[in-house]
Amino acid sequence: MRKLVLFLHQSLDGYCATKDGGLDWIPYNEAFEKYAEKMVQTVGLPLYGRVTYEMMKSYWPTALNNPSASKHDQEHAAWIENVEKIVFSTTLIKEDWHNTRVISSNVEEEVKKLKEGEGKDLVIFGSPTLARSLMKMNLIDEFNFTVSPVILGDGLTFIRGIEERVNLELISSEQIEGGIVALHYKVVR
Repeated sequence: MRKLVLFLHQSLDGYCATKDGGLDWIPYNEAFEKYAEKMVQTVGLPLYGRVTYEMMKSYWPTALNNPSASKHDQEHAAWIENVEKIVFSTTLIKEDWHNTRVISSNVEEEVKKLKEGEGKDLVIFGSPTLARSLMKMNLIDEFNFTVSPVILGDGLTFIRGIEERVNLELISSEQIEGGIVALHYKVVR
């Protein structure tokens, strides 16, 4: 059985984006890219909410054949182009990116089916609204947070509206160049 893992970047005060969805506060560097690459190696099936999916779709297909894109971006673009992608949305109608499937209903049942499959883990990339919904359904098995050394004061968070206690056990922690801390937890059920 596959695990469902949330991979999310956060500020020190728990925000995963600015009010307008901005991510320019995340200190990307080579060490951070290497950490993210290790995470991607565990992914059998990436899951996205509509907003994150559209953000990814606006960049990664263009990086695939862009000679000025970094080696990392070209490699990640090739991976994301070829891997099956699942998008959860009630408003997205077209599956307009290679290997994309949209799930718009029976979310809990569909995720349970995906988890029963063989292979590497299911990983939610960002997607705070989707993460919150799946967390409320008690479907997330692990959290992999990267915490950036910034306090945003306000913004988007995935935990707003979570009313039930969730106990976690630390699997690992790692300091990454640039003051980023990576925290990997499993849900204690």
